[in-house]
Amino acid sequence: MSEPPQEPPPYTIYRTRPRLFGRDRELGSPLDELRGDGRPPGPRRPLPRFTPGRVLKVVLLAIGAWLLLSFVLFLLSAQLEQDKVSDEAEAQLTGGGYPLVSANTILVLGSDARPKNSKEPGAGGPSRSDSIMLMRVGGGHSAKLSILRDTVVPIPGHGLDKINAAYAYGGAALSIKTIKEWLGIDINHVVEINFERFPDLIDSMGGIKYTGGCVVSKINGGSRNGGYTLRLRKGTHHINGKQALALARTRHNLCNAREDDRTRAARQQKIFSAMKSRLTSPGAFIRLPWISWNAPKTLRSDMSGPTLAGLFGGLAIGGTPPTRVMKPSGAVTTASGGAGLTVSETEKRREVQRFLKG
Repeated sequence: MSEPPQEPPPYTIYRTRPRLFGRDRELGSPLDELRGDGRPPGPRRPLPRFTPGRVLKVVLLAIGAWLLLSFVLFLLSAQLEQDKVSDEAEAQLTGGGYPLVSANTILVLGSDARPKNSKEPGAGGPSRSDSIMLMRVGGGHSAKLSILRDTVVPIPGHGLDKINAAYAYGGAALSIKTIKEWLGIDINHVVEINFERFPDLIDSMGGIKYTGGCVVSKINGGSRNGGYTLRLRKGTHHINGKQALALARTRHNLCNAREDDRTRAARQQKIFSAMKSRLTSPGAFIRLPWISWNAPKTLRSDMSGPTLAGLFGGLAIGGTPPTRVMKPSGAVTTASGGAGLTVSETEKRREVQRFLKG
C-alpha cells in the first residue's frame, strides 16, 4: 500500500527593504560579509564629495548667469532709450561698422538742460551743450577730442556763434551738422548725456573716487536759490551721484577764479576715468545688473543695445587715451555781445588728423 503524498514543509518568504540611496545589487553592502557564502564583498559607491573641480564649476555657472542677467538688462534698457533720438539727428549721421571692430566717430553731447520740475533757474527752457567731445573707437583706434563750448564757429542758418548754441537752436541734429561741416569729418553715432539720470548711474556704482584740487561752486545759484552747492577740499574723495554731476557742471570755481572751460573739460575727463576704474573693480561685479540697467538710461543714442555694447567693448579694449582739447588761438565778440574763442585753421587741421589716426 502506497503512502499518501506528503505536503511540502511550510516556509516563509522574507523580502528585504529597498537599499539606501538606490544601491545596485552588484554593489556590496555590510550584509555581504555576514552571508558566509564565500563571496567577497562588492565595492561600495563613495558618497558625493565637494571636490575643487565641482566647486569651480558651480562658481563659473553662477558668474555666467550673473553676467547674462546683466547683459539682458543692458540690452532691454538700451532698446527703450534708442527711440528718444530725433529722426533729424539720425539723418545727419553716416552709417559705420560695428564699433568693436570698425573705426567709428561718436559725438558725445552733454547739455545743461534743467529738469522741468526743478527749482533751478532756466528749468524747462532751451539748453546749450555744456560739453562737446568726439571719440574715435574700434578697429584699433582710440582717441578723444574735446571742443570748448565757447568756440565760435559757423552754425548753418544762424551765422557765427558759440558752438554750444547749435544745440539750443536745433538740438542734436544741428550740433551734428555744425561739427561735421566745421571739421570736415563724418560722424557715425551720437550720444547725448542725460544729466538728469547721471546721478543714478553713479549711485548704482556705489559712488566713485575723485582726486583733484579744491572746488567750491554754486550750480545755478547754489542750494539757497534752488540749485546745488558743492564743496570739496583738495585731495581724494568718495563722491555720490549729485556731487559728481555738480563737479562735471562746475564752470566757476570759487576756490580758483583762474579756471576756465579747459579746466572743466579736464575735470570731466577725471570723472569719466574714475567711472571706468570703478567699473573694472571687484565691487562693480556685485552691482553689475543695476549698473547695466542705469547706464543706457543716462544716455540718449541712435545706437541699439548690441551696438552700444560694442561701443563699450571698444572703449574697454582701447584703453584710456588722453583727451586732446582744441586749443583757442584768440578771442572774439559774438553778434549777441558775448565773448567767444577762435581756433585757427592750422590748429583745427592738426587736431583732426591726430584724431582720425588715433
